[in-house]
Amino acid sequence: METSTQTLLFAAELIEENGTYALVVQDVRRGTVQTTPVPKAMVDKLPTFLSALTAKLNPVPPRRRW
Repeated sequence: METSTQTLLFAAELIEENGTYALVVQDVRRGTVQTTPVPKAMVDKLPTFLSALTAKLNPVPPRRRW
């Protein structure tokens, strides 16, 4: 039986403070952290972006006709 090992490469958090948003990304292998401000409009679109990314990376195979 083959076992798999998961290795955390990056960790990300989206933080809201007093109405402003920041994306914090930690590069676990290098031990670095980058923070960048994110406009609220982008935060609002995040679920749509993630759905589109999921659909692109995991496309549903077309249905076969009988």
